[in-house]
Amino acid sequence: MKRVYIITALTCLVIMAGFIVSFRLLNLSGGKEHLTVGFIYDNDESTPYTYNFSLASDALKREYGDRVTIESCSNVLDDEMEEPLRELAEKGCDIIFFNGYSELVRKLAPEYPDTQFCQTSYMDMSGQSVPANYHTFKGEAYQGRYVSGIAAGVKIRQMILDGTISEDEAVVGFVAAFPTSEVISGYTAYLMGVRSVVSQTVMHVCYTGTWSSYAQEKSAAQHLIDEGCIVISQHTDTIGPAIACEEASEERPVYYVGYNQSMSEVAPGTSLITSRICWEPYVLGAVEAVFMDKDIESVVTGRIHGTDISAGFEKGWVEMDDLNMQAAAPGTEDAMEDAIERFKRGNGDFVFRGNYTGVNPDDPSDTIDLRKGYIENENTSYPLFHYILTDIITVDDM
Repeated sequence: MKRVYIITALTCLVIMAGFIVSFRLLNLSGGKEHLTVGFIYDNDESTPYTYNFSLASDALKREYGDRVTIESCSNVLDDEMEEPLRELAEKGCDIIFFNGYSELVRKLAPEYPDTQFCQTSYMDMSGQSVPANYHTFKGEAYQGRYVSGIAAGVKIRQMILDGTISEDEAVVGFVAAFPTSEVISGYTAYLMGVRSVVSQTVMHVCYTGTWSSYAQEKSAAQHLIDEGCIVISQHTDTIGPAIACEEASEERPVYYVGYNQSMSEVAPGTSLITSRICWEPYVLGAVEAVFMDKDIESVVTGRIHGTDISAGFEKGWVEMDDLNMQAAAPGTEDAMEDAIERFKRGNGDFVFRGNYTGVNPDDPSDTIDLRKGYIENENTSYPLFHYILTDIITVDDM
């Protein structure tokens, strides 16, 4: 009889364990064993911005394997978004990610309530009414820009100490697409990082008027080099500026700081460091939420503003990539790490702070005094700092 009781008890335990395992699996997936995930890219993987974003798709494949089917469309211009968006939604995509800046995504989302639409942040969504299935997200890029500026600053300091340049030759250049707040915020944070090491550094900015033109970006970089800039960075989408630095370095020292994708292969002698927004944490978290049939904002961790999320180094949403020890100055890694740890401990309020006055390029009567400080991404994932710092930032005409 005891043996019967023991066998019965063991059988019950096995059944209970099976229920527990089944419950956990069910809870993990929300009853969904498979998802179709869409990606719409504004360009293709030959450009750094889209390549960097596509890494999230690769991470999704590694994480879920056959449990996800990935549908993608490349080279989709913002004003041509409607057709591929509808095509993917009508294919049954459970969630679609976009790295373009089209307003069509938000407008069309209500027509497909069973699909979650996740777009890289392209404007300030705070206070705006958005569909429940529409989400925006972005890593706090200014943090990586500031740290990459430190790498440039340590290099400039070394060049001054070595006598390669004089103190008044501490000039950096920036190839920028458009004077949007996202671009201005990034290059201002970059310069603040440089000046945290070499306080007399000034910057020249050259706009190309396009996000992606190899010829124009390379030409802008060459212009800045001709103006005496000794480190070039960019917020555009081709390898043109990196190539310009590598070619110019044959005549005199010129270094390069990247964004989105390492340029050490195309500029091995001049590339110092690259900062990138890491899209993987959001994409993986959002897909996990859809598997579990939960709100994305209840699963993804970060600074949450309604259906908009941002984060920085503390959540792995911003990363530094490929420090080139052959070109970087001694002490660069330690200086960068100190700043990264500072970001992880706080809100980055030390970046946009100092005895500076900024002027809105669209409205000269709109100014800001940075002695009071400015906190980026405080209420939205989209960068809002849009002031040109007087005396230390000059916008050049090509």
